[in-house]
Amino acid sequence: MRSSNPVLGRAFNQRGYAAFDPKATTETDAALENLYNAPAASSLRTGRMTIDDVVTRTGILFAVLVAVGAVAWTLNLGAGAMMLGVFGGFALAMVITFSKTVKPGLAIAYAALEGLALGTISHLYNNFYQGIVSQAIIVTICAFSAMLFAYKSGRIRVTPKFTKVLMTAMIGYLVLALLSFVGSFFGASIYSMGGFGLIIAAGGMVLASFFLILDFDQIQKGIDAGLPEQESWRAAFGLMVTIVWLYMEVLRLLSILRGND
Repeated sequence: MRSSNPVLGRAFNQRGYAAFDPKATTETDAALENLYNAPAASSLRTGRMTIDDVVTRTGILFAVLVAVGAVAWTLNLGAGAMMLGVFGGFALAMVITFSKTVKPGLAIAYAALEGLALGTISHLYNNFYQGIVSQAIIVTICAFSAMLFAYKSGRIRVTPKFTKVLMTAMIGYLVLALLSFVGSFFGASIYSMGGFGLIIAAGGMVLASFFLILDFDQIQKGIDAGLPEQESWRAAFGLMVTIVWLYMEVLRLLSILRGND
């Protein structure tokens, strides 16, 4: 089982958890059959990742993010706190992504740093455009719900072609983001180039939304493959990365729209 998600791929492609021995013993098969046929089987813990595990861990990470973000918003900590959250979060994300073992403490620390960054950034945006943060949160929740419904209902299926198109679009988006970053040092940014900036921001939001489909698919495949319960922390972390990205794209798009009013 291959994963195209840069975060979840480290766990789902290289752990070997998806490889099963077809010559399993009869005793093991019988034990598993008895387990699945037991009346209370749904309540027994098998040590394997379940959707409930992923939902619980994701909830924990977002509770930390929101709590720290609320503090950062209230205290209006400024650019220093924002830079600490952005670069500290990026560094931890790289460590978690390429780590061979799951470290829940690092995932929680990442959530705290993201909360620090998002709380500060959101406060800054809200100073310029009153109410924009609540709008961005609503749009993000709606986009997440729509993508989850599209995946669960089968309206959008993850195919090799679908994945290839998304990854190609991601490369193009990263190139534009790099050009925008370089251009910002010369007083120019693609996000401030009128209609073109609006198109790029909207494209980023759509791209982040569709990457949620990849996340859902890889989480489901991880569950089907019998990944250990501990991997639910990595799945929750990967989902948080995409949702944070989506929120930032929505915030940027709304700021452009509000700025053009």
